[in-house]
Amino acid sequence: MTKGMPHTPLPPVSGWTVRHALLSLVLASLAPAMADAAALQGTVRVSAQVKSNSVVQPYAGRASSLPSPARDSRGRVGDAVLSIRSLSASIDSLLPAPRERARLLQKDQSFQPRVLVVRQGDLVDFPNMDPIFHNVFSVSPAKRFDLGKYPRPQSRSVRFDKTGVVHVFCDIHADMAAYIVVLKNRAFARPDANGRYRLPDLPAGRYLVTWWHPDLAGGEREVTLTSSGDSELDVEF
Repeated sequence: MTKGMPHTPLPPVSGWTVRHALLSLVLASLAPAMADAAALQGTVRVSAQVKSNSVVQPYAGRASSLPSPARDSRGRVGDAVLSIRSLSASIDSLLPAPRERARLLQKDQSFQPRVLVVRQGDLVDFPNMDPIFHNVFSVSPAKRFDLGKYPRPQSRSVRFDKTGVVHVFCDIHADMAAYIVVLKNRAFARPDANGRYRLPDLPAGRYLVTWWHPDLAGGEREVTLTSSGDSELDVEF
């Protein structure tokens, strides 16, 4: 320090500032790769026959029911899930995150949606929207839980910290069933009513794509994405 010059202390550096600077460096290093990103898209078709009454019933319920409960049809194209098997954490961090926490509704004496997809570690809410009691439980290896019985408008939550497919039931109404697909990353997509899907943009490279459906046999295929444009992959169950 020059003699006679007043000493001006530097402002303290917070942990948030350090983390923000590190994140900026990571994003900057990934920018060239993401600038050449492309997406995988295509059409999902369901040609296999599925019985409309193929409902898993753990055991018979004994409680009040709605006069006209909803009935989920089987084999719907929109219940399919397409995903990338493996993805680096740095790339996954750049993929768009959901704006709201995931919810599996108990509505019209059914779980809505029938298939819910979340990333490992996500928290899911289970609100009861019906004027009767419901229960939410699972005995799946990926997540075992029992939220007990509760009325409208109560809601309870579960964190899904292990990948896999979680079968969800209500022990009051045996015809209620849903599936929570827990994935390692956010590189997944659901087909629309016409079967069209589009995975998030990813850097050029080779990826293993998997497809799953609660009523039908799934599959997988290795694809190569290039910076020249989106790639097409049609899937048939």
